[in-house]
Amino acid sequence: MNPSKRHDFIRFVVQQENLFIIFTDTTTDQPRLWPMEELFTYLAQFGYLNAQQRELIRIRAKRRTIAKGAYFAEAGKISNQIGYVTDGIFRVCYYDKRGDSFTRYFVYENRFVVDINSFRDELPSAEYIEAITDCELWVFSREDFNQLSTLIPEWPGMFANITLHALENKLKFTSNMLVQDAQQRYQNFLDHYPGLANRVPLTMLASYLGITPSSLSRIRRNR
Repeated sequence: MNPSKRHDFIRFVVQQENLFIIFTDTTTDQPRLWPMEELFTYLAQFGYLNAQQRELIRIRAKRRTIAKGAYFAEAGKISNQIGYVTDGIFRVCYYDKRGDSFTRYFVYENRFVVDINSFRDELPSAEYIEAITDCELWVFSREDFNQLSTLIPEWPGMFANITLHALENKLKFTSNMLVQDAQQRYQNFLDHYPGLANRVPLTMLASYLGITPSSLSRIRRNR
């Protein structure tokens, strides 16, 4: 493994029902533990998994670090992976002919990140998924994901429900924005995504809200 990578894989350690993957942080030489229980807690909202099924998931999940500014998915390429974010923020965006980017939405901790149409149908993506902070996530390749669909009968239904849940949340927020002014949009964002506004660049948040950066700065100053 390239020693310049931030984490070097060492070993798996199973402790009771919890799997921890141990890495060495090359900046401090200190071990770091990555529990999977937060992933299983999230999945439990959408269906039941027994111990054997959780083990099948553990075996196929790969820990990945994506640096700020790197892409998890790129326009024009087929998305071959789906990830569960445990730390950091992504944005889904596109670029116009002049090269200006427009933010469609953000994906942060305890959510899946994927271009679902590209991943499911093996079609080129129309958008980019960009890490706007350093990100940590569990990743499943399409091959591993499809194996889980075969081995775990509940798996496809769970992800259909996860996709529907995410779509309903996005539609609810964006439909509200259609009838709101700039200040109301910002307040709605603060209410809907607590703490997120201070973690994303102002220009990206302004793009998502459909207002200018200067307008957003003025709204923040007047609060």
